[in-house]
Amino acid sequence: ARALLDHRPLWRPPGGLIRGGYNEELDDLRVISSGGKRWIAELQQKERERTGIQSLKVDYNRVFGYYIEVTKPNLDRLEGEYIRKQTMRNAERFITPELKEYEEKILGAEEKIGELEYTLFLELREEVAASLGEIQGNARAIAQLDFLTALAELAVRNDYVAPEIVDGPVLEIDDGRHPVVEQLLQGEAFVPNDTQLDNRTKQIALITGPNMAGKSTYLRQVGLIVLMAQIGSFVPARSAKIGIVDRIFTRVGASDNLARGESTFLVEMNETANILNNATPQSLVLLDEIGRGTSTFDGLSIAWAVTEYLHNTTERAAKTLFATHYHELIELASSLDRIANYNVAIREQEDQIVFLRKVMPGGSDRSYGIQVARMAGLPRSVVERARVILADLEDEDLSADGVDGVEGVGAAGGPDGAGDTPRGPSPVRHGRPKAEGAEYQLSLFLPADHPVVEDIKELDLDLMTPVEAMNALYRLQQKAAGPDGD
Repeated sequence: ARALLDHRPLWRPPGGLIRGGYNEELDDLRVISSGGKRWIAELQQKERERTGIQSLKVDYNRVFGYYIEVTKPNLDRLEGEYIRKQTMRNAERFITPELKEYEEKILGAEEKIGELEYTLFLELREEVAASLGEIQGNARAIAQLDFLTALAELAVRNDYVAPEIVDGPVLEIDDGRHPVVEQLLQGEAFVPNDTQLDNRTKQIALITGPNMAGKSTYLRQVGLIVLMAQIGSFVPARSAKIGIVDRIFTRVGASDNLARGESTFLVEMNETANILNNATPQSLVLLDEIGRGTSTFDGLSIAWAVTEYLHNTTERAAKTLFATHYHELIELASSLDRIANYNVAIREQEDQIVFLRKVMPGGSDRSYGIQVARMAGLPRSVVERARVILADLEDEDLSADGVDGVEGVGAAGGPDGAGDTPRGPSPVRHGRPKAEGAEYQLSLFLPADHPVVEDIKELDLDLMTPVEAMNALYRLQQKAAGPDGD
C-alpha cells in the first residue's frame, strides 16, 4: 500500500506503478518531467537577477538543446561558468553546468522513470515473495472474517434465525422465506411457508396448483435455506431443523441446448436421469415439472414412474419436493406411504383467481390454466373458445380426474411381484370409446410385442452389409407407418 498506486495499469507502460514519496530519485524525475517549463522560467528569472541583463532568456531547440541567449551589447556583463555554444550575428548562446545537468535529466526523465519504476517493482515483488506465506494467511483470515461479518449483518437486517443442524434425515422449516424474492417485493409482504420432510414418514411432497401460484419459488426457497444452513449462515425462517444433505439436485425451469442438438425435453430427461442415478437418502431433490416437453400420456407416465422410483428404491430415496401439473399423481399418496400431497392455495372470485401463495395440505384437482391465460393478456376470443373446448372435454370425461388403482407388480412385471422396484397404482383414463378410424395418441414407448420390435430382434446385424441394413431400416419404417403410410 505504501509503494504501489491504488489504480495502476494492467500492463507496464512507462510509469504509473509506484506511489509518490516511496523513492526520492523517482520523485525528482517526476518533478523534472512534469515541471520542466516552470524550472526553465525560474532559471531564467534567477539568471536575469544575477547578471542584471533583462533581455537574457533560456530557450530550447532540437539542434542545440537548452541554452542561455545573451545579446552582444550585454556580453561584458556575464560572469561565472558560461560556456559558449553558438555565435550569432546579434547574440551569443551559452550553457552552464546547471543547465547541462538539467537538460540531461529532463530529456531522459520519461525513459528513466519507466526503468526505475520497473526496477523498484521487481524489488518489491521479491520482498512480497519472501513474506508470501504470512500474506496469504492474513488474506484467508480477512476473507473469512469478511464472509462471516456479511452473514451476520444479513441475518440481523433481515430477521434470520440460527438453524438447528442435525445428522438425520429430517427437514423442518417453520415460516420459511425466499431470501431474494422477499427483498424484491414492493408494497407486498412475502408469504412464508412451512416445510416438513423426513425419510420415514414424509419423504416426498407432491405440490399441485396453478401457474403463477408460487410453486417454483417455494422449491427454490427450500433449496436456498438448506444451502445457507450448511455454509454456516442463519436462514430466513421462524425456526429450522435441517439434517445435513450430501447434495441438492434440481430439475427446475425449461431450456434447450442448441449447441449440442438437445431439445427441451431431452435436457429435462438428462437432468432427471442424473438425479435418479446419483441421489442418495441424504440428498435433497427439487423437481419442478417432469414430462412437459412431450405428449400428455408420456409425460404423466414418466412423472409417475419417477415418483415411484424415488419412493421405492432404497438407495435413491431422497427427500423430495415435486411440483407438478399432473393431478393424477396425487393418487400416489393413497398407496405409497411416504408421499404427502400439498397445494398452493388460491381464492376464486367470480371469474378471477387470487393467489394466496400459501402451501396447504391436500392436492389440487384443477390447473386454472384458462384463468392464468386470461391474466396474461390472451385475446378474449381465444380465452372464451378455450372455455368451450374445456367444457366439451370435461363432458366427454377425457380430463385427468379418473384414476383407478391396479394391483402393483414387480419391476420384472411378473404376476408374483418379483423384482426390486414394486410399483403403485397406474393412471387409467376413462373416456368415450375410440371413434372408428381414429388414432390413439402416439407414445414414446412401443409395446414389447409390437411387430416392429419382433422384426428388429430377428435382424443379424453382424452379417448384414450396409446396403442390406439400409433396406431393412426402410422396411421397418414402412411397417411402423402402417398400410396407409401415416
